[in-house]
Amino acid sequence: MPSDTVAIAADHAGVELKSLLRKEMEGMGLRVLDLGTDSETSVDYPDFGTAVARAITDGKASRGVVVCGTGLGISIAANRFKGVRAAPCGDATAARLARQHNDANVLALGARLVGVEVARDCLKIFLETPFDGGERHSRRIAKLG
Repeated sequence: MPSDTVAIAADHAGVELKSLLRKEMEGMGLRVLDLGTDSETSVDYPDFGTAVARAITDGKASRGVVVCGTGLGISIAANRFKGVRAAPCGDATAARLARQHNDANVLALGARLVGVEVARDCLKIFLETPFDGGERHSRRIAKLG
């Protein structure tokens, strides 16, 4: 799996934040697989959560970022796929714990709920935080599969 490739997608509500986060990741030296949307024309969030989940399950990306109005619907769509653990995060603590305890591989953000700086913080923490592992967390992650 390409460990330096992150898939990103958003619906119309998240397109502006998606563009900003894409630039942030490129600035970190990551390869970004942008799966749309690219305008504020109304689209269906499940299509974009699915696109990121498929990129991960197909081995085109190791991690993902999804954005919709709340981060909830698009995360539900992504979580329908085996091996995808999308975590809606509203602050850096949630992003850190999603990685440390849940081995989340998709960050879900709500463009209507978090500001730009919070989204940047969540992204940075999510991408830099390793999974704690260990018997306790690994046992729980195995039950999610």
